[in-house]
Amino acid sequence: MDELHPVRLVVEDDLRRSRLTVFFRLLLAIPHLIWFSLWSLAALIVAIVNWFATLLLGKPPRPIHRFLCAFVRYTVHLTAYLLLVGNPYPGFTGEAGKYPIDVELPEEPQAQSRVKTFFRLLLAVPAFLVGGALGGSIGFSFQYALKSGHGGGRSGFSGPGISGGGILAGVCAFLGWFASLATGRMPSGLRDAGAYGVGYGAQVRAYALLLTDRYPNSDPTAILDSVPLPPAHPVRVVGEAHDLRRSRVTVFFRFALVIPHSIWLELWGYLAAVVSVVNWFATLIMGRPPRWCHGFLSRYVRYQFHVAAFLSLAANPFPGFTGKEGTYPLDLELPLDPQRQSRWKTLFRLFLAIPAFFVSIALWVALFIASVCTWFSSLVTGSAPWGLRNLMVYALRYVAQSNAYLYLLTAAYPHASPLQGEDEEPEYQEAGFSAA
Repeated sequence: MDELHPVRLVVEDDLRRSRLTVFFRLLLAIPHLIWFSLWSLAALIVAIVNWFATLLLGKPPRPIHRFLCAFVRYTVHLTAYLLLVGNPYPGFTGEAGKYPIDVELPEEPQAQSRVKTFFRLLLAVPAFLVGGALGGSIGFSFQYALKSGHGGGRSGFSGPGISGGGILAGVCAFLGWFASLATGRMPSGLRDAGAYGVGYGAQVRAYALLLTDRYPNSDPTAILDSVPLPPAHPVRVVGEAHDLRRSRVTVFFRFALVIPHSIWLELWGYLAAVVSVVNWFATLIMGRPPRWCHGFLSRYVRYQFHVAAFLSLAANPFPGFTGKEGTYPLDLELPLDPQRQSRWKTLFRLFLAIPAFFVSIALWVALFIASVCTWFSSLVTGSAPWGLRNLMVYALRYVAQSNAYLYLLTAAYPHASPLQGEDEEPEYQEAGFSAA
């Protein structure tokens, strides 16, 4: 497990939302967006000066450090407000402790490696990609420099304003907007997922702006360490949390090795589609799925999870073809027996699952990017990075919960929080899953 990161998100939000300010959130944010654009231009100039000064001095000058800390903190406040992660109207100064979604930053400039400082933007590219998938990506970046070096062409990084990335937090904000208008509260899972994106985005900006030389940590349990654990979900991930070893040979040939599983998964999927229709009608009539349907679909969902964990490098061994519980080191725990289901919710299950479908798409993007980064890292080190592995576990868990809900294996709606839930073994909470 990585040691405590010097850039720490602080969440003191109570989930209550004002329907009026939620409805007009973008309109209310216009003064901030204007101010942010002006501040970001100044921050870009200061960041360039800071880069040269750090190369010469070995650490950023104190006035520049404080200026950029205030900018990063203000960006966190504004992003949290826009993404409905926080409710109050933020201030314009980036003052610490003045917003329920805040970030702790190093108070004093830290010594920096001149070599890492020189290549900081290049080193930060994987973090920019992960941050683009997770969210919290309002902030200035380096589009201007990239444009000047590429003939003015488009780049993947945005200038002042809301970045084109941030898929997960953007989806959660969109869904949370409707939920907040209906209930006056932001669902905790959507808030937690948005806060995760905001926290990781703050670490990326702090690293790029030389506020710290610690690389951003994508571990959701570390970023959300100030957030209460959600209630336990009946679908959860179990396994050996601390085994990060990866075989370089099987990592290099991972796509070729997964071909037999892809064929078998495709064939099994056709049969699962037929069984799921039978299961749906039977549940409407009986009020619960038949035991044989529950068992068959449980194995199918678990097998999907095993194959996805292997392909994404969240786990290392070659999986079996049966989806049997306890046969893979990263496993999926599902309800053993069929659960009683509401017939109304069963009738409209496909429609009810649509929001979870959108969150799943966003997490698939994050899973893909994390997998690519893990592939390169595993080839070099023979080990998966702790943070990326835990991000992948989060994505796989949510997708599995969505599948289990869709196939009527559970009546519990997927929980979007990156935190798995209350567990009797705290050391496994740090990894986002439980002991097998």
